Amino acid sequence: MFDRRPKIAPSILSADFAAFGAECEAVEAQGADWVHVDVMDGHFVPNITFGPQTVKAIRPHIETVMDVHLMIAPVDPYIAAFAEAGADVLTAHAEAGPHLDRTLQAIRAAGCKAGVALNPATPAEAIAYVMDRIDLVCVMTVNPGFGGQSFIDACVPKVARLREMIGDRPIHIEIDGGVTPQTAPRLTAAGADVLVAGSAVFKGGSVAQPGAYGANIRAIREAATAAARSDAA
Repeated sequence: MFDRRPKIAPSILSADFAAFGAECEAVEAQGADWVHVDVMDGHFVPNITFGPQTVKAIRPHIETVMDVHLMIAPVDPYIAAFAEAGADVLTAHAEAGPHLDRTLQAIRAAGCKAGVALNPATPAEAIAYVMDRIDLVCVMTVNPGFGGQSFIDACVPKVARLREMIGDRPIHIEIDGGVTPQTAPRLTAAGADVLVAGSAVFKGGSVAQPGAYGANIRAIREAATAAARSDAA
């Protein structure tokens, strides 16, 4: 049965760059469900982060789901490299190229779950004709490129619209940007089930003192789960 219970996916964009492997292990030990890896190219988004070699290097340190978010354009030439590096989920942006259906087919052909991300100004209807190609839709609730941005409230109705469009399909709705214990309830009540959190997870902790990671993850999960239960009732 498809699991729609809220899942927390810490983004290593907010981790200690000099200790990625240990950071991945620490957040998993503290209760993370997935580990989110934000790949940025300095072209599609105004920042540069990681390439396939970094993904490959941290793969042995992740036992859960490695969720790789490709904020790059063009994206198709790099799908194979990130799949071979060990991604479980590969998410490409609907805005990154003219042939989204082809991109999603290529991701699945490479052996990964296929995700599609939508920027804040991109409507839910942009994926209406590829619903049967995807395993995840990532709703950007900040403009992509940097961590620590403020949550964009106008994206919440988009989450609800996507949940309506998805129906009983086994497709995750992921949220990336501004997730906190304060914003999480509205998102899960609207239909989200994967919450990416960077600074909200990593603040106050370290590899040496990972207890703060666990407390932060629990705070987000408890807020999200309560709202999801309330909505279901």
